[in-house]
Amino acid sequence: MNKNFIFFSKLSLVLVLFVILAGSLVRMTGSGMGCPDWPKCFGYLIPPINIEKITWKPNQTYNKGVMILYDKKFFNSKKTFISKSSFESSNWTPYTKHDYTKFDPVNTWFEFVNRLIGAIAGFSTLIMFFLSTYEFKRNKKLTFLSSIVVLSMGFQAWLGKLVVDSNLAPYKISTHMLMAIVIVCLLIYIIKKADAKY
Repeated sequence: MNKNFIFFSKLSLVLVLFVILAGSLVRMTGSGMGCPDWPKCFGYLIPPINIEKITWKPNQTYNKGVMILYDKKFFNSKKTFISKSSFESSNWTPYTKHDYTKFDPVNTWFEFVNRLIGAIAGFSTLIMFFLSTYEFKRNKKLTFLSSIVVLSMGFQAWLGKLVVDSNLAPYKISTHMLMAIVIVCLLIYIIKKADAKY
């Protein structure tokens, strides 16, 4: 069995456990809506650290897709443009997936770090899957299980989007957590089987 496969299997497990821990901290701190959109955060790859960044201003350059808070509502820019002296609704699309309109930089960064660790864990499982293909002839089961983990991580990301879009509907949060447990169980099983073959 490839040593690198075992390494990335174990790394993936550790990272997924970190995602669960980060998710727990997000839940305990009430940071679940720290990023009101998905996959970006307020339309940015790196989220804002103060409310000024998302407050509408005149004579300001706005890139397509960024989010602002105006008149106690969130809006997304339709295109890249420079704002004029007054708010022009033709440049903006109201964000209608939910009615959450708060901004707290601490909550935003808790949620952002949670997503970032999740993305890193996803890349790790993808590497694990590619490494498993080298063992396909000798152990088809590990390749199949590794592919299930990658698909599960994608499904888990989609569930995370649904959680945000629903403004933290409890049953969606529970499903999201259950899926994380399934992924952990799959990874533990893969590691056990891989170690046995090594």
